[in-house]
Amino acid sequence: MRALAQYVMRGPLQAGGVAAVTTAIPLLFWIGAAVVGLVILRLGISQGLGIGLWALLPALGWSIFGQDPTALAVLLQVMLMAALIRTTQSWEKALLGGSFLGIVTGLMLPVIYPGLLDDLVQTGVSFYQQYNAEIAKSLGDDLEGVIRDTMNASMAGTYLTTGVGMTMLARSWQAGLYNPDGFRREFHGLRLSPPVAVVCAVTVMVGPFLGLNAMLLAWAAGTPLFLASLALVHGIVGLKKLSGQWLALFYIVLVLLGPSLMILLVVLAFVDSWLDIRGRMKPAGPAE
Repeated sequence: MRALAQYVMRGPLQAGGVAAVTTAIPLLFWIGAAVVGLVILRLGISQGLGIGLWALLPALGWSIFGQDPTALAVLLQVMLMAALIRTTQSWEKALLGGSFLGIVTGLMLPVIYPGLLDDLVQTGVSFYQQYNAEIAKSLGDDLEGVIRDTMNASMAGTYLTTGVGMTMLARSWQAGLYNPDGFRREFHGLRLSPPVAVVCAVTVMVGPFLGLNAMLLAWAAGTPLFLASLALVHGIVGLKKLSGQWLALFYIVLVLLGPSLMILLVVLAFVDSWLDIRGRMKPAGPAE
C-alpha cells in the first residue's frame, strides 16, 4: 500500500487515474476514497477536489445507474473528514463532521433510493416471517417499520464507518511518506472534549424520544465515542510499551463479546474525556 501511495503522489494524472479506476471497479471504491483523502491531506482542499472529481464520476455512475450509493457516500465522507483534518488538525471535528453527514445520508436514503430500501425491507420481513416467526408475530404491524429503520441506520452507519476507516488509511499513508510514526502518535492521543462527549452521549440516550431514527442517531453519535475508546486502548498499550499481542487479544475479545464490550468502551471513552486517563498514567520505564 505504501508503494501505491508513493505512486499516487507523483502527480495529478497518477492520483486521478488511480482514484477513477478503483472507484469504477466493484469492491475497490475504498481505495479511490483513500487516494482522494491523501491528496486533500497532503496538497490541500483545492487540489483534492480536482482529484475527487475523477472519482466522483464513476461514483455517480454507480449511484445513478447501478442504484448503489456506497462509493459516492464513502467518497463524500472521506473528502469532508480529510478537509476538516487539513484545516483544523482535529480528529474530533472531523468525526463530528462525518457523523453529521452520516445523519444526513440516513435521512436522504429513503428519499433518493426508496426502491432499494423497499427491496431490503421486504427481504428482511420475509426472513423474519420464515425463520423468526415469534418475533415477527410479537412485532405485528410494527415489523416493517423496525426493519426499515434498522436497514436505513445500518446503511448510513456502514458508510460512516467505512469513511472513517478510509480517512485513517489516508492519514496513515501521509504519515508513512512524510511523517513516520506521526499517525500513531496522533491516534494514541485522540480524546474527545467533555462538551462533545456530552453531546454524543445525550444524542444516543434521547434518540428514541426525538421522533427520528434512534438507531441512526445512536450509530452516528456513538462512532466518535467508540473510536475514542479504541484510541484510549491503543494509547495505554503504547504508554506501557506492551507487545502487539495485547491489541490482538483485545480485538479478539471485542469480536467475541460484541455489543456488550462496545457499550463498556463507549462509557470508558466518555469518562476519559473528563479524567484524561492517559495523561494521568506514567509511561513505562526501560525496566518495564
